[in-house]
Amino acid sequence: MKSINKIIIAVATLAMTTAMTSCDYLEIEPENSVPEESVDFTKTEDMYQPVSGVYAAIRTKGMHWIINLMSVVRDGDVWSGRVDDQADLLTIGRKYEYNNSFWGFNEMWTQYYGIIKVANAALVSLDSYAQYITSDADMQKYRSYRGEVLILRSYAYYRLCQYFGDVTILDSNSQTDMRRSTRNVVYQYVLRDLDEAARECADSRPDQMEHIGAVTRWTAKALAAKIYLNMGNYSMVETLTGEIINSGKFDLYPDFYQLFKIPGKLCEESLFECQATDFGMGSGDYVGVDQFFNCAGPNISNQDTELKSTEGWNFIGYEKSFRDWAYGRGETIRATTSFLNAGETQPSGDLIGRNGNPDNTDCWNGKFYVPLSQFTPGRTTYGNNNNVRILRFADVLLMNAEALVRQGKDGDTPFNRVRIRAKMPTISGVTVEQILDERRMELCCEWGERYNDLVRTGMAGSVLGPNGWTEAKTYFPIPFQQKDLAPDLNDEPYTELIY
Repeated sequence: MKSINKIIIAVATLAMTTAMTSCDYLEIEPENSVPEESVDFTKTEDMYQPVSGVYAAIRTKGMHWIINLMSVVRDGDVWSGRVDDQADLLTIGRKYEYNNSFWGFNEMWTQYYGIIKVANAALVSLDSYAQYITSDADMQKYRSYRGEVLILRSYAYYRLCQYFGDVTILDSNSQTDMRRSTRNVVYQYVLRDLDEAARECADSRPDQMEHIGAVTRWTAKALAAKIYLNMGNYSMVETLTGEIINSGKFDLYPDFYQLFKIPGKLCEESLFECQATDFGMGSGDYVGVDQFFNCAGPNISNQDTELKSTEGWNFIGYEKSFRDWAYGRGETIRATTSFLNAGETQPSGDLIGRNGNPDNTDCWNGKFYVPLSQFTPGRTTYGNNNNVRILRFADVLLMNAEALVRQGKDGDTPFNRVRIRAKMPTISGVTVEQILDERRMELCCEWGERYNDLVRTGMAGSVLGPNGWTEAKTYFPIPFQQKDLAPDLNDEPYTELIY
């Protein structure tokens, strides 16, 4: 079997047309796309190369550290963690004041559209290869590879809608119309792609794929379920999550503490991960996610390990009110895993250091923490060699439970599977409120899930309103740089699907 990471390295030179660090999606050709005039499309054995380029775009663009920070600071449970750097993150999260000239908004917008441009180019390349396919087996590969690209592109659109609401459907890289579409119209576009991917992609877990870690039909179904959940279509959520559960391919990783560390990479709980690897070597080739983990790393030390200490940028802090809520409901395993409290020693033996600025956080995100004993000797960067978890089976179970209960059915079984792993007592006759609380704890500090839940359930006003949140502040503003480049972003969005 082939690793996506190895393919990415092998084709890196071929797959880059522009060595830019960010992508202006209006003017610059996409990274990781192969110019057609330099490719021999008769060599169908190379057909996966453009697909690999899209995975590279997810890793290099979608995992930008500012995207990570901006995704979690608005939910009331998490804040930026620092008062002495990136001041806009403080006002975004604790006051809901959005400065549309903040560089992070533009970075988030351009990085996700950069992924979409790479995916669009990959689809064109795949269609060019398809003209020379002569066997049924290769045609099936083409359809499956196309499905993978559609899933990755759909993921980028999902995040854009999550953060910006109404956004542009960029159906082609030659498109000049940048007028936005409503969020529900974008959802229609994405769901159409995910339906195709669910039919054509492999019936496997990501860790079972020929290209290890690739997305599968089950990834498509999980992402579609999240969209239907936002739309309030609980029947479809029940159907899709039920299919994932009944496939028998996924299960909860038994050790929640190790789930987010090296042993939990691409485990049976994973439906989608962004991969990183140092290939087990202390130097040389490394496929990483830049500063994604490092930005949230506190100071860590352990005199009993080969690597004695490491430190990150000390961003992302848990509010004390959230920690008190978690401890008050009896959380142990999930609290130990999620909360890196200053001055405490982890089960691994690592000591979490105190920050020099007393106004900064004293509790960091433990889901990004890798024990010093798990570092590859010679590597010292915080979070090195760890994957970014994007879609987990625990989320699928909780979506299934909520969909069942909202339709007047019994959601106890999927709900309690998550509770039992966390060593929490089971509950009979579970309610929607209890499920939302479970999501709050299980998915804390993961991609803004709590904020999304507050918005989609209408709870944001009562929970976040006292801090300045209003319905008008549900989404980030369209970056002013993009409006200058494409004035039609100011137009009223399309209300029907035109692509």
